[in-house]
Amino acid sequence: MKDAETEKQNKKSQIKTRERVANHGEVFTAEREVKAMCDLVKDETERIESRFLEPACGDGNFLAEILTRKLAIVTKQYSKNPNEWEKHSILAITSVYGIEILQDNAQVCRERLFKIWNEGYQKNCGKKLSEEQIEETKKSASFILNRNILCGNALSLKEVDENQNDTDRPIIFSEWSLVGEKLKRRDFSFNSLVNQDFANEEGNLFSDLGDEAEIFAPVKEFPLIHYRRVYEQSE
Repeated sequence: MKDAETEKQNKKSQIKTRERVANHGEVFTAEREVKAMCDLVKDETERIESRFLEPACGDGNFLAEILTRKLAIVTKQYSKNPNEWEKHSILAITSVYGIEILQDNAQVCRERLFKIWNEGYQKNCGKKLSEEQIEETKKSASFILNRNILCGNALSLKEVDENQNDTDRPIIFSEWSLVGEKLKRRDFSFNSLVNQDFANEEGNLFSDLGDEAEIFAPVKEFPLIHYRRVYEQSE
């Protein structure tokens, strides 16, 4: 009886309204299936810098599970060093990407991922770092999530408006690379990443091609900046 009730609750959590299902085909993947699918690539979900892109991320079921796993590894490796936990948790945030056509879902996804990160941050760093440092790091975490979780159409590769109509603006993703205490940001159009087959065989958004990666010219390249101050960079 209990299992039947649990199954019923799981099905209810997979839809918000019948109208959204009819209009947008919106059905969320249940937690059990999310965990099972992530287990298929378990090693990658537990590699802090391994990048993941969910092209129809909804409110973030898959990305939340992936970030949770990554932060568990950060805690396992760096719980005794708050500065290292902070730095590598930011690296984990930079590695998750999502596209969602509905603005409310995209915003919920950003907030959900930030909450997951912030809970770990407060636990591991909250009483060990300065208030100024904490405030800056929170701003940077939020900034990165705003760059990585975008409202757009993964089929047309365009941003969308509040009515889910394509705009003339291409989807632009930021590639983040940690160099010591600093982040290197390079912005690429999603169109170029898809058409040039920039993703590697593991499914990462940006492959580790070394010097060969330069043949895929970024839309914009930013100077190195301390990971706590990346929020100072313009959109």
